[in-house]
Amino acid sequence: MPPAMTDLLDIWAAHSPLAGHAPDQITVDFLLPTGIYIQMDVPREATIQHIKLLLWKQAQTFPLFPALGEMESHMFECVNQAAVHEELEDETRRLCDVRPFLPVLKLVTRNCGRAERLLDSKIGVLIGKGLHELDAINDQEVKDFRSKMFRISEERMQRLQMLNCSEWLQACFSPQLEPAAGTAITDGANDRPADLKVIIHFDQSQDSASLRVPSSFTPTDLMELAVRKWLTTHGPEEEVWRGQYVLRVSHCLEFLCGDHPLTEYKYIRTCLQAKETPHLTLVHTSTVKAMFDRELCTIGAVVSRKSSNPPLPLPPKRRVPTQVQTYVWDMSSPFKIALVKASKVNAEETAKVQVRAGLFHGTELLCKPAVSSESSGRSDHMWKDNTLEFEIAVCDLPRMTRLCFAIYAVMDKVKKQKSTKNAHINKYQTIRKAGKVHYPIAWVNTMVFDYKGQLKTGDIILHCWSSFPDELEEMLNPIGTIQTNPYTENATELHIHFSEYSSHAVIFPPFDKILEKAAEIAKANDSLPGRGGKKFHIELKEIMERDPLSQLCENEKDLIWTLRHDCHENFPQSLPKLLLSVKWSKHEDMAQLQALLQVWPTLSPRDALELLDFNYPDQYVREYAVRCLRDMSDEELLQYLLQLVQVLRYEPYYDCALTHFLLERAQGNRKIGHFLFWHLRSEIHMPAVSVQFALILEAYCRGSIPHIEVLKKQVEALSKLKSVNELIKLGTIKNAKKNKEAMLTKEAMMTCLRQSGYSETLSDLHSPLNPNVLLSGINVERCRYMDSKMKPLWIVYNNKLLSGDTLGIIFKNGDDLRQDMLTLQILRLMDHLWKEANLDLRIVPYGCLATGDRAGLIEVVSSADTIANIQLTSSNVAAAAAFNKDALLNWLKERNSGDALDRAIEEFTLSCAGYCVATYVLGIGDRHSDNIMVRSNGQLFHIDFGHILGNFKSKFGIKRERVPFILTHDFIHVIQQGKTGYTEKFGSFRQYCEDAYLVLRKNGNLFITLFALMLTAGLPELTSVKDIQYLKDSLALGKTDDEALKQFRQKFDEALRESWTTKVNWMAHNVAKDNRS
Repeated sequence: MPPAMTDLLDIWAAHSPLAGHAPDQITVDFLLPTGIYIQMDVPREATIQHIKLLLWKQAQTFPLFPALGEMESHMFECVNQAAVHEELEDETRRLCDVRPFLPVLKLVTRNCGRAERLLDSKIGVLIGKGLHELDAINDQEVKDFRSKMFRISEERMQRLQMLNCSEWLQACFSPQLEPAAGTAITDGANDRPADLKVIIHFDQSQDSASLRVPSSFTPTDLMELAVRKWLTTHGPEEEVWRGQYVLRVSHCLEFLCGDHPLTEYKYIRTCLQAKETPHLTLVHTSTVKAMFDRELCTIGAVVSRKSSNPPLPLPPKRRVPTQVQTYVWDMSSPFKIALVKASKVNAEETAKVQVRAGLFHGTELLCKPAVSSESSGRSDHMWKDNTLEFEIAVCDLPRMTRLCFAIYAVMDKVKKQKSTKNAHINKYQTIRKAGKVHYPIAWVNTMVFDYKGQLKTGDIILHCWSSFPDELEEMLNPIGTIQTNPYTENATELHIHFSEYSSHAVIFPPFDKILEKAAEIAKANDSLPGRGGKKFHIELKEIMERDPLSQLCENEKDLIWTLRHDCHENFPQSLPKLLLSVKWSKHEDMAQLQALLQVWPTLSPRDALELLDFNYPDQYVREYAVRCLRDMSDEELLQYLLQLVQVLRYEPYYDCALTHFLLERAQGNRKIGHFLFWHLRSEIHMPAVSVQFALILEAYCRGSIPHIEVLKKQVEALSKLKSVNELIKLGTIKNAKKNKEAMLTKEAMMTCLRQSGYSETLSDLHSPLNPNVLLSGINVERCRYMDSKMKPLWIVYNNKLLSGDTLGIIFKNGDDLRQDMLTLQILRLMDHLWKEANLDLRIVPYGCLATGDRAGLIEVVSSADTIANIQLTSSNVAAAAAFNKDALLNWLKERNSGDALDRAIEEFTLSCAGYCVATYVLGIGDRHSDNIMVRSNGQLFHIDFGHILGNFKSKFGIKRERVPFILTHDFIHVIQQGKTGYTEKFGSFRQYCEDAYLVLRKNGNLFITLFALMLTAGLPELTSVKDIQYLKDSLALGKTDDEALKQFRQKFDEALRESWTTKVNWMAHNVAKDNRS
């Protein structure tokens, strides 16, 4: 074991006054396959290819050189920062980017298939998990899934080679269209459609032209006009024909493809709403063609040589079994398993250990849990009567049955915990009998049927998990993963035996047999399906209108099941409630449900999302839900992508409809592909999803070969930013004196960013926050690090596509951004729903993206400052700043005059209304003057969403924030344009709030569904259904609109009355901040 190297980072990181001057040369040990060891100095920034050349030259002077053979037939291998063997197949990478754990490179013989190996190597580096790790998994399900995806991906790449340039452009950079255009753009005077003012830039030229065109113009019309304008000023040097140019949004890689009116393009519409002039660039088709050719060339390097090979052989035909196939429905004996033993059980010696097992379909317990006898021992346990028999016949087991285990200690009495080892345990204790306490030790889940639908048999060892969620069902954790703990060394092991019920395989009946069964039952009943009278119809309607969190009692479930054909005809959107009413433990009922599902109308994508929740595990139900999602536009899919990635956790098998759907849509649209990649990549470190997400990422990369280099550049850039951040953290620890520390560390950061090893990696990449934005290089002088604990980096980039335009990005390392990402996604959705209702509340849902384990990026909103800074700038005394009601209005007046000031106040009023309602509904806490910002155009917006769903910060056990939302007198002062008693403007503001609240109420079920789908994401403030109950209360679901408005108005008035409390809190915050600085 080498000694600990705390400053190992210094070898690869930077020339800096903190790290000590890292030398240009690094001493590397080379291990050759001939057994020869060579030590030599190589340049830190040399490519692997160059280093190999240097080694070859040096190796000529050593023995056994002729035995090495050709240089090209060898490659290097190293141990990387994740302590995993990595093959350096991609030799264009630099040593300082590879960053081996120790400077040791082993030369190994390369196998055949260089292009394929290079691709595998690139994919492994990109997804953060080497493909050799997937190769090593001895699981037929993994092998089958990879083989199927490999075939599909190759076919897709061959199809992509057949696309023409315009089809490719549409697929990769398709324009964002505003789905429901809302109100038409008019000139206000006589309500006739207003003309559009557009600035046209000419690519490869400094020239631009201002054009005024009718809003009904299409991109083609606009291009013709722009080309004519160009020819009048430049003369007809060459004939310019229609179709030789395309229109691009000036600041990003978004092309206005298609023939829609200009006002239907989202970019144009956003500009008009913000009263800004759209900037478009005329790009010659040769530029686009060059991009297209580059991508085809990348694909050709891997795919073409394969497609010339003979086609892959067809899979071998299944041998026809000699015996008649046995279906699970023929097995009437009770389901049972045997407990062989449990080892590495972390329990006190005096404790008795028991195992509890339950069969679940979703969250529904199919029968009474089975409990073992008690066992004594140290860490290994066996049970005398080791068979657990369940009160359910094998024939009634649903296809998606989960077998859930809990291992727990039985203690005679409660002992006070002296050590902190099991400090969390009291939280979970359950008193069962007088004087007996049960402590959970470990849990694990497994499926009863394998991925092919075959009932499991024989012995299996399950490695258990030791961390328990907040809510347990009979001490079991059915919503937990069915993956076993990959950290097998210390995990509790439960060895079980699945009984055999037949001499050959028992399988779940295929779909056609299920429908045959349903037809038999219908024929036997020989009567019309149940229909209810008027009384039942009213009762059914009342049940169906309840929100998704409402529990159904057994009588209601029976009523819904009896009247299922009424539901089908009159309440198709009630499908989730019907599915919760099915007795899944009766295979006859299940068959009838599947037959009804075949004729069920297609739900809207928004309604279908709920069917992907954990409560609906049935494979055919989930396939139906995915079919409904196919109607989603790309824009709508992006809106819900975060949840769709999270519900992959609920899929017990790798090969499922949802995975195929996401891959298909991601590979058909580059932007969806980008965000699917990052949502998966950011959680690859989580053991429960590591293999599943790695398999999907591998499949995506194989079907999107040209995207690999683009994403690889982003991954490398983020790795460099992480190094800079760690360097700063190291520097701030080393330097005690604050001023000296700040100067030294800032200098070190800038020196580091200027190094070629950093500046090259950090330049010319697509922004991870928005893949359509091209970042050229860092504006080093404007970069800094922020003063909070994790020292986030404030990086300023130049926009490659629009000279003079800069973009700010905050890089965070050490903070989990997933909760912020969820809150901003919901704000974006609220904005969309309000616009659908013709209510534009000028929300600023800035970009935020988690990119790894407690790491990510946040978009800097330009021309904005915090309320605290605005108040402190206008007041010399921190305590008085919060009470200076004129500060905000004066700040806006300094930046806007005349009509612009009126517009800024209107922007402030609208955005203030939007955020008041949003923060109230979502229960966003910890609001103070440092996390509310205002843009110079008047838009107010909130940042930093560390506390949501009513989880407010408390001091001394008292909730510090008592107000339902932030509404202070200085906000009202701006809304009323600085006048007192000016009730008309304030009345409008109040009306905006009420209208916005009612729109959200109408979509209450959608919000509840979206939060429910995130329950297993592991967010600290969203762990159980109780957390989502906050939304139900804030939206007053179950009440009439009048009752809900009454409740909302009370909260609004309370906020007005409590505004002094907010000011006192803000004063305290300002004083504390003033003292800190």
